[in-house]
Amino acid sequence: MLDKKKDKEAKQVQGEGLVEYSPGSLYPGKIGRTLDESSPAWPAPIRAKEGAPNVLFWIIDDNGYGQLSPFGGLVDTPNLDRLAKRGLCYTAMHTTALCSPTRGCVLTGRNHHTLGLSAITELSMGYPAHNGMMGLEHGMLSEILRENGYNSFCIGKWHMTPPEETTPAGPYRRWPLGRGFERYYGFLGGDTDQWYPDLTYDNHQVVPPKTPDEGYHLNVDLADKAIEFIQDAHVNAPDKPFFLYYATGAGHAPHHVEKEWINKYKGKFDMGWDKYRETVFDRQKKLGIVPQNTVLSKRDPDVPAWDSLSADAKRMFARQMEVFAAFMSQTDSHFGRILDFLEKIGELDNTFIVVLSDNGASAEGGPEGSINEMLFFNNAPEKLEDNLRLFDEWGGVDTFPHYSWGWTWAGDTPFRRWKRETFRGGTADPCIVFWPKGMKSKGEVRSQYAHAIDLVPTVLEALGIEPPTEIRGVTQSEIQGVSFAHTFNDVNAATKHHTQYYEMFGHRAIYHEGWRAVCPFPGPSFAEAAKKQWYFGMPLTAQVLEELEKTGWELYHTAEDPAETKNLATENPEKLREMIERWWTEADRYGALPLATADLARMNTPRPKITKDRKKLVFYAGGAMVPFAAVPRVFNIPHSITADVVIPKDGAEGVLLANGNRHVGYALYVKDRKLHYVHNYLGLEKFKVSSPKEIPTGKVSLRYEFESTGKPDFKAGKGAPGRGQLYINGELVANIEMPYTVPVAFGIIGLSCGYDAADSVMPEDYKAPFAFTGEIKQVVVDLTGELIQDDEAILKRMMARQ
Repeated sequence: MLDKKKDKEAKQVQGEGLVEYSPGSLYPGKIGRTLDESSPAWPAPIRAKEGAPNVLFWIIDDNGYGQLSPFGGLVDTPNLDRLAKRGLCYTAMHTTALCSPTRGCVLTGRNHHTLGLSAITELSMGYPAHNGMMGLEHGMLSEILRENGYNSFCIGKWHMTPPEETTPAGPYRRWPLGRGFERYYGFLGGDTDQWYPDLTYDNHQVVPPKTPDEGYHLNVDLADKAIEFIQDAHVNAPDKPFFLYYATGAGHAPHHVEKEWINKYKGKFDMGWDKYRETVFDRQKKLGIVPQNTVLSKRDPDVPAWDSLSADAKRMFARQMEVFAAFMSQTDSHFGRILDFLEKIGELDNTFIVVLSDNGASAEGGPEGSINEMLFFNNAPEKLEDNLRLFDEWGGVDTFPHYSWGWTWAGDTPFRRWKRETFRGGTADPCIVFWPKGMKSKGEVRSQYAHAIDLVPTVLEALGIEPPTEIRGVTQSEIQGVSFAHTFNDVNAATKHHTQYYEMFGHRAIYHEGWRAVCPFPGPSFAEAAKKQWYFGMPLTAQVLEELEKTGWELYHTAEDPAETKNLATENPEKLREMIERWWTEADRYGALPLATADLARMNTPRPKITKDRKKLVFYAGGAMVPFAAVPRVFNIPHSITADVVIPKDGAEGVLLANGNRHVGYALYVKDRKLHYVHNYLGLEKFKVSSPKEIPTGKVSLRYEFESTGKPDFKAGKGAPGRGQLYINGELVANIEMPYTVPVAFGIIGLSCGYDAADSVMPEDYKAPFAFTGEIKQVVVDLTGELIQDDEAILKRMMARQ
């Protein structure tokens, strides 16, 4: 027997010619001996509630509070303005201060340490707070909505899978399709080249459909795919809602954009970052983005006054901001195409849209800005003269650029500091919520305190969906955020989020009912930290922590002082002690310990792999690119690359092995019947060695060896110096002395055998993919340090010829 509710549902559907029943319930049909004695019934498919809205999250990257036009910024984003005019600007939305942790919060409603996402996945460590292995007990919104009749699409940046799990060997359970998304197109890592991206389609790698010369840009591609996914589903099931998680790489470095967009901003930032802050602050007050009593935070000690800069520096820095602004305007324009398509099919007004930046503006360009973000990740200094050399090409294919942290500071107006730090400059982010069909209020500001963990419960309440107790048989952890749906139509509604802890690389803060305590580490600024001989990435030992607990905390009443300009720690010590104790309580509750900093050694921490650690790695021609997390780590150690090939009678050419792109990396290749090796040092210098003699035909052994001749200087961003040697059939044929090498990372592009994936390591010498036209039996990378012992006299003669 069906219960009355189920019986009613069955009769209703029966009137349409079908009887349906909930899977697991009693079969409502009749089973007789033959069909004429029986009546059918069907397990009901999962359907969303009638009229259920679509859900669209646009997660933008590294955008500060004072950059985008709806929040008073001078970056023109008309499509965000369009959403803000018919939606709500949430001016007290907060994030974790870093990308992977915030993205985990956004999709699960849990705090980042609970998820194991204390930092980016590349910096995972063997502790629950830091291991990067987000468990299935922390269900994602994609998994919840799919089980409630939604399609689920993921476009763009993912960055929530341990790098060791991003190879074609899997496992795939922490890839988008393993976490509830039905379709995926984007990049799995933290950033990618916008001209030559590293792309994954569903669970496999793909090459971009066009080249930059043919008009390719990643933002165009991502918007095209988003529209395609929505259209494909809508044509076949127009009543079925979708969840689209749209995560562009903009405005994370590299700031890549077409010149016509850059030209629109020519001269717009010549006023400099000081005047920019004043202008934006005035706009924010007029728009109601900040309270009228807000005081603009003081000059950051790490940022020079604009008027103190040389003419060349001003010209270069203005150019950097022009390119960033152009990048974001172009990104906004292509997002606008998605909005236009939704409007065309009649779905825009019933689409619940959230736009949020994952953290504050990024200071990873350093004080000078950078032609190549890989300089930052290899601790190499950025230099104004290097930047000026590529002034006209800034933002083009030959740069991987980032702006000066003067613009970072200005981009977070009116707050202090930036990404990676827990002052509000790192954690207070622009947020727009849009849903015309579900919200009466339009074009208003909401100042209730909220956090990224609040988005999932807010969406679920708006959709009338209860958080599941289990997903696919896995019991679910408690959602830690709280809904702010009650604020949609009530500007005076009180926040339900009263307390929130923060921690990023040892930099800590706690919010509680209008108060904020901050413990900046290594200091309130790099300049102030240096006075104590402390620095970003230094170890946070028990002794250092003890000193911080005594003197490192600051106290702000943000209800009256939103920009954290007046430290009340001295005049209100009791409140400060209460807030510090509260931080430790929250840290214990959400598993935030042990505290860990961001030293470079953390990137090289040994981590579990699905295969045993190998000293000899064998590669074969073709196939998918090996992701950067799984490539042989040849840095600063003796190693060799040996290619066993067959050269046809008319010769052959092409790449034997390549890792990286035009901005950093190495390649072993054949051209003009000769063997070549190039080591691309961060796009600044290329150390190339070539065989003077031609490669014979038939079966041939082609080998490159590196022998380190000194120690790396990590503080200067220089890897070990060494000797590079080429061998043909075991004979030494060429030699080069390299004064330094890349110390830590060949960027985000992985390794390819028999071709150069995505982009060329040596574009002036060959164009990717430059596939090898002979036969490659195998290529072996040997990390054992076993090198050919050359006769000293032969070696001297070789060196004399260089």
